[in-house]
Amino acid sequence: MSSAAPADFSIDSSHSSAQFKVKHLMVTTVRGEFSNVTGKVNYDPAAPEKIAIEASIDASTVNTREAKRDEHLRSADFFEVEKHPAITFKSKSAKSTGKGKLDVTGDLTIRGVTKPVVLAVEGLDSEVKDPWGNTRIGATGTTKINRKDFGLNWNTVLEAGGVMVSDNVDIEIDVSLVKAAPAAASAE
Repeated sequence: MSSAAPADFSIDSSHSSAQFKVKHLMVTTVRGEFSNVTGKVNYDPAAPEKIAIEASIDASTVNTREAKRDEHLRSADFFEVEKHPAITFKSKSAKSTGKGKLDVTGDLTIRGVTKPVVLAVEGLDSEVKDPWGNTRIGATGTTKINRKDFGLNWNTVLEAGGVMVSDNVDIEIDVSLVKAAPAAASAE
């Protein structure tokens, strides 16, 4: 990153997403995504451990490419989107784990339940200018959660043993961050 000062960035929702994967019937992996990721990041490449992240995901945008399953995920059995429309993350601290890499600790809220998680973030070391003159950086954050920690308890025991949906969920968030334009000088 060429800039040496802290900068505010907005998450470009049209070029960002949050994905998850979970074992289904103990034999296959089901993948899904949320398409409306918004938020802001304050980042200083000279002091990466001071990063501040606030992100929100529209839970109603869940998409596993199966309409009935998506409807079930939006219901009270899982995300209960009518009462809890957003999944949020707010950073609390960070530590550098290498060039452009951080472990960011923060509060993840799903279905109204807030728990601390650590996002392994990478990609913060490359700044580019897009064709419209905006400065961008990209980042990917990954973590693993136990869905039951967040009240996502629905399951079915299988006749042969095991369960329909595993408790462990892998999460990956890909964001395109756009640097806020500097304050314009007042016109005379």
